[in-house]
Amino acid sequence: MQAGGRPGAEARRLKGWFGAHRYLVLRRLSQVLILGLFLAGPWFGAWIVTGNLASSLTLDLLPLTDPLLLLQVFATGHVPELTALIGGLIVLAFYLLVGGRVYCSWVCPINPVTDAAEWLRCKFNIKAGTHFSDQPRYWLLGAILLVAAVSGSLAWELVNPVAMVYRGLVFGMGLTWGVLVAVFLLDLCVGRRAWCGHLCPIGAFYGLVGTAAVLRVAAARRERCDDCMDCFAVCPEHWVIRPALKGADKGFGPVILSGHCTNCGRCIDVCGRDVFAFTTRFTQNHRPALGGENHKREVSS
Repeated sequence: MQAGGRPGAEARRLKGWFGAHRYLVLRRLSQVLILGLFLAGPWFGAWIVTGNLASSLTLDLLPLTDPLLLLQVFATGHVPELTALIGGLIVLAFYLLVGGRVYCSWVCPINPVTDAAEWLRCKFNIKAGTHFSDQPRYWLLGAILLVAAVSGSLAWELVNPVAMVYRGLVFGMGLTWGVLVAVFLLDLCVGRRAWCGHLCPIGAFYGLVGTAAVLRVAAARRERCDDCMDCFAVCPEHWVIRPALKGADKGFGPVILSGHCTNCGRCIDVCGRDVFAFTTRFTQNHRPALGGENHKREVSS
């Protein structure tokens, strides 16, 4: 990060405020629009979408089902209805195209809460020094499926923060406020991006889906990089950047291939030298990226 300024100072000077926040603004509009479509029915009687973020029907025609919900149903020993299976395949195909963790940055209503915590941490220079492994999110993902298998119920959906937000907005927030405050304080005071980046099992699942996704961010003009570190400062999974940006001598191409990349576009926004851009995984041949902690150790060595 450039001395004496917030991330993106050069980008704001060269591209203007909107140019340096374009994808952030689009993400917020996406999150509000998606949540608004689900709430239009119970709030205003305009039933464009019925259901919730886990399972819904749009215009009485298009079924959409969370693939993680389907996995839990299978774990309980039940077979979902055909409509739910079709909806799950549609959602899975979409995230295989655009990147699994696009759900985290463009859809999930918890994301603005964790982004707010990160903004405050940076603004007031709050040192949240706890360093988490990325493994707990996989343990929790496995635990969700194990509990479903043992209990025969979708127990996770009772405490899933995303589901709780929707239920809270329809029936009254109540305990949901406590969950949101807990996630906010976790990210603000305990560890950077602790929930979304290290603990959330939904993010773990969609990260696995995103491993094979087509849409990618690439350091397409990495030779222009001046090591300002703005992209690392704003990236919610900043370790995924280094192979694409600095890994040429190790055979890494400029495309970020990690499934943990959320395709949030913030690295594109804040870079005044336009190093980053959206592309596809087929732009050119690349050395396959590793995943998890082993990948972090290799690219940082």
